[in-house]
Amino acid sequence: MANLKEIKRKISSVKGTQKTTRAMKLVSSAKLKRAEEVASRSKVYATKLTELLTEIAQKMKQSNEDGIDNVFMKENKNPKRVDIVFVTSDKGLCGGFNHQTIKEANKIMQEYKDAGVEVRLSGVGKKGIAFFKYNQVEMLNQIDDLSSKPDYARSKEFIDSLVEDYVAGETDKIILIHNGYVNMIMQKVHTQQLLPVDVSKLGLTDSVAMSEMEVEPDDDDTLLDALVQKYVEYTMFYALLDSLAAEHSARMQAMDAATNNAGDMVKKLSVEYNKARQEAITTELIEIISGMESLK
Repeated sequence: MANLKEIKRKISSVKGTQKTTRAMKLVSSAKLKRAEEVASRSKVYATKLTELLTEIAQKMKQSNEDGIDNVFMKENKNPKRVDIVFVTSDKGLCGGFNHQTIKEANKIMQEYKDAGVEVRLSGVGKKGIAFFKYNQVEMLNQIDDLSSKPDYARSKEFIDSLVEDYVAGETDKIILIHNGYVNMIMQKVHTQQLLPVDVSKLGLTDSVAMSEMEVEPDDDDTLLDALVQKYVEYTMFYALLDSLAAEHSARMQAMDAATNNAGDMVKKLSVEYNKARQEAITTELIEIISGMESLK
């Protein structure tokens, strides 16, 4: 009977876990809807900001024979120091969500190190920070309570310190890595070069449809500097929003899988319990029959 009690205790424990994972799935589903709406609205602003940046850069390209001469858009083909920024979650129980980001960050870090480039690592999110600390990887900047509660002011302060180093010439490139939201069942790791702005990805051509906006030559650099600054800050903020939506999506999937696995385990344990119970009853019957036979 001790075996039966143990199996029954296991069934009760698994059912308790199943209730917890089911509740966490529902919570993540509700949070995902809100995060998805915020990320979707923010993406519209980010898209318009990129379009405006593209138009200003296009006008500068057309007005300058030597092309765009701006510190934020000068590509250094032989960088000596690179800043890598990653975004992970503050909480776990979201499957391989954080592992994918960490894996990509490690890959890019190694590629630059193999090329003899110094890498400075900065991170957002407890899980990623804890991983690199455990592996004794030195970090330049870190913040562990921003990915779960994205805040523009704090995000701006975080990325601005790296932008200042870039402008001062202390670093040659800034790369941002985050796991973004695709849909309720998919996430995708994004690796984006924040600075210098990759002109090739802006889609600049000799002929492009533009608005009637006019920019004075003397204002070119001032306007472009301010626009790029805003572009970098908002891209960092949007990465936090996108990552949060992806995190809830990944956790919802993980909790759904855990709930289903718990259900399968309860079924297996129930079968095992019934078999053990039948064996116990059979053993008792045999003992009773044997006792009766011995009395004859």
